[in-house]
Amino acid sequence: IRAYWSGYTERCYYYSEKYMSISWQEVRFMKVQMEFYHGLNSLDILKKKLRGFSSVKCKEALRTSISVMRNAAAHSDWNYANKLCLLVAEQQSLSDDHLNAIKLYDASIESARKSGFIHEQGLACEKAGFYYKRYGAVHKALDYFKQARECYEEWGSSMKVDFIQNELNNVNVQMLLHNELAR
Repeated sequence: IRAYWSGYTERCYYYSEKYMSISWQEVRFMKVQMEFYHGLNSLDILKKKLRGFSSVKCKEALRTSISVMRNAAAHSDWNYANKLCLLVAEQQSLSDDHLNAIKLYDASIESARKSGFIHEQGLACEKAGFYYKRYGAVHKALDYFKQARECYEEWGSSMKVDFIQNELNNVNVQMLLHNELAR
């Protein structure tokens, strides 16, 4: 989980694959958490098109993660609805289903907020920001990145605050360049 939050995609994949082979009878909660991050990390690999990773295997990991989250949310919506929405939003973003992706990002943000999961609210804002940035909607990206930064500040993660601040700076530069070219 630390590797995911630190942005070490390959390391996260390696360890999550390793942990998925463990018998999780005694620690089901941890298994569900690991599935969530394994699914998100698989999505990151698919988006980055990293070499040495099977897209078929990553897509299967994603399907499994969504299935596990769907089951977990059915038993504890409060704990898992935001995670399910985020995984499906990211999946929809890969298939260019813009309307559903946006609705699901916003649903994930709101669900995490209601549940008091400030770090996961920040993560959903961050992912939505990158989604909008990818499509050139820099004003929307800026809004979501600002929300993510606020969440991470409240959470107390200076590493994530710095990361998001860097993205905010990049988006601001993009906006300035766009405005200059528009003149």
